[in-house]
Amino acid sequence: MRIGIGIGITGGESLGDVIRHIQRAEENGFDSVWLPNIFGLDAITTVALAGRETSRIELGTFVVPTYPRHPVAMAQQALTASAAAGGRFCLGIGLSHRVVIEGMFGLDYSKPLRHMREYLSVLVPLVEGRAVQFRGEEFRVQAQLTVAGAPRPQVVVAALGPQMLKLAGRLADGTATWMGGLAYLRDTAIPSIRAAAEAAGRPAPRVVSGFPVAVTADKERARESAAKIFAVYGTLPSYRAVLDVEGAAGPADVAILGSEAEVTAQLRALAAAGVTDFNASPFPVEGDPGAVGRTIEFLAGLRRNGEVEA
Repeated sequence: MRIGIGIGITGGESLGDVIRHIQRAEENGFDSVWLPNIFGLDAITTVALAGRETSRIELGTFVVPTYPRHPVAMAQQALTASAAAGGRFCLGIGLSHRVVIEGMFGLDYSKPLRHMREYLSVLVPLVEGRAVQFRGEEFRVQAQLTVAGAPRPQVVVAALGPQMLKLAGRLADGTATWMGGLAYLRDTAIPSIRAAAEAAGRPAPRVVSGFPVAVTADKERARESAAKIFAVYGTLPSYRAVLDVEGAAGPADVAILGSEAEVTAQLRALAAAGVTDFNASPFPVEGDPGAVGRTIEFLAGLRRNGEVEA
């Protein structure tokens, strides 16, 4: 299992600070960095710039909402970022949420599965360098892109429910999950997307799973901090559904917390379940000012020593 780190999940950092975090992640030996696209920096632009300032680490988005960007525009951005990063870019996309797409952007969120199916039908051929002639209910596209020096980026979809997981298995390179714990991943998400990919004759999918993480001696305090910091995710229907599948009361119940040995055991369980890429989001623990730095240092050590394998 590859070990990566999420940067900017809480927002508020400058472009220069985020790029420096990415450079440090590369220096620390992480396999990948993953940037959210919420209401701050544009994630694709940021990783494209970071691609010019790094040489090895994979740079991914986790994730860019599809509705505000036409799939041709998304493909053009993704190919440009891939060129900037020398082929080290992974495009993570997702639907976002009704409260954002309808409530904030004023767009129609009534048929999310159809939207993503049509979106991928346009996006994937374009990033593969193929011409597209597509006529659907939402998109009617005739287009082709030529971006010199742009290797094909992988495309992973934030898929949580069973139908979206099957769609991602058939049409994309994998999935990006958040707030799905071990039981959900092992028993629901991974078997579903693997079966869909196999039925479609596609390679085994990537499973990029994001978790709040804290290496700390005070698990109860860490749990309380996680409950506060990530509270909003327990109120959004798509995340609430996977938390319910997991039997979790809230985001704190799926956070990875505890001593070095406890965190290592939890990561090994995820690897055994079939998670291919771990996306760690270290978070501050009230009363433990060294928690974030300690967590980053420990995870970097696990990666360098190869102590978490599938």
